[in-house]
Amino acid sequence: MPGMTDRPTQSGAEPADRPTAEAWAALGGPAELLDRVGFHGPRSVLPSGLPVRRLARATVAACSLAAAELASHRAGGPVPAVRVDEGAVATAFVSERHLAVDGRTPVSFAPHSGFWRTADGWVRTHANYPHHRTRLLAALGLAPDAGPERLGEVLGGLPAEQVQERAYAAGALAVAVAPVSATVHPLMERWVVGSAPARPLGAAPVDRPAAGIRVLDLTRVIAGPVATRTLALLGADVLRIDSPRLPEAEDAHADTGFGKRSTRLDLADLADRATFEGLLATADVVVTGYRPGALDAHGLAADALLARRPELIVAQLCAWGWTGPWAGRRGFDSLVQAGVGIAAHEAAPDGRPGVLPAQALDHGTGYLVAAAVLRALTEQRTGRPGGRHLRFSLAGTASWLLHGIAPEQPSAPSPGTDGEPYDPARWLAEVDSPYGRLRHALPPIGYEGAPTDWARPPGRWGTDAPVWL
Repeated sequence: MPGMTDRPTQSGAEPADRPTAEAWAALGGPAELLDRVGFHGPRSVLPSGLPVRRLARATVAACSLAAAELASHRAGGPVPAVRVDEGAVATAFVSERHLAVDGRTPVSFAPHSGFWRTADGWVRTHANYPHHRTRLLAALGLAPDAGPERLGEVLGGLPAEQVQERAYAAGALAVAVAPVSATVHPLMERWVVGSAPARPLGAAPVDRPAAGIRVLDLTRVIAGPVATRTLALLGADVLRIDSPRLPEAEDAHADTGFGKRSTRLDLADLADRATFEGLLATADVVVTGYRPGALDAHGLAADALLARRPELIVAQLCAWGWTGPWAGRRGFDSLVQAGVGIAAHEAAPDGRPGVLPAQALDHGTGYLVAAAVLRALTEQRTGRPGGRHLRFSLAGTASWLLHGIAPEQPSAPSPGTDGEPYDPARWLAEVDSPYGRLRHALPPIGYEGAPTDWARPPGRWGTDAPVWL
């Protein structure tokens, strides 16, 4: 923020920096609370040509401060000090890579996913789900059992943009690797809707500031599930709802399903729809992670939800932003990196596109969504009633990374930070679950009294009853 200078903070910790202040300001947080924030731990983490480390710790710090602020409101007393451990942040930002199930390490990307040379450049495909792989192969005139070698041969003879558009038309996922985009999307958008009072909340322990909050989780893959996983960590009753028609990767759910429950409802079925409406009637928060307009036919557009429940908090996230020609397209972190210029920016000397050291758009957006929900809960109960409409996109987080966060400048070592080696084992734990013995990354949320792990491991995807606890 203009005019911001470093301030004294807790002993042995680095004070809040400009990206943290920018994220907190975007959330509408009181600027004076930034004095509560400090960083410690290893700094040689998430190496990149872009300021990924600064983005990661800023989003976690903003979320930690929002949790501390709500904890202060519900437990009484001052806002707890926030101390974010950069080693914990770095480990959590690649939680899917640290996951092990009975000693087995899942594969992050399927063989048909990745960068491929085309006749005039490069394209990035995403085919982790079977239906996406089938659509991609069909779009290119290939048999359903065509292997990655054959896919590479066909892609090598086509222009990248032609591949992109053929895939889009077929409901598949491929994006041409583009130079750094000049288009800038907002980091987040938020509106207060009406003035309906939120239901009162009683006292809650410092480690469970979201206790009693009911969250309907209509998200998939990483960003949305990270947000709701974080709300569950802080005590919220989170119920994820998926369509029985869409498959889910069990390993992905094993990583992001901590603390939550999961069920399946077909909103086109009258009985399931009635069940959903019953859940919605007493929900406090709805988080969605689908393309703009994808849920409108089910009456789940933000304005429709707020018309039925004017005190609701509706948080939406998408891939490509909420306006513009790509707003309605499917997308994942890896594809957004390709489309906005991150892959080109991080290219190797031989020209092969590169990637960030983490799915940082996903994870960073996830912590921002959770932070915005926590702040909305506090605002509603401290003199600013009304529903909340919150919007995020991976493209918005990418814009902030590319255009908003200044590269870190060399400086003198900070006490307790530089020189400390990074060993992710310090921030990993094991727990028994219905999936087996899980090794998982511990949560990075850090404030005095914060929870150190989730209250429950992930259950089997889609097997919980569609009821509130």
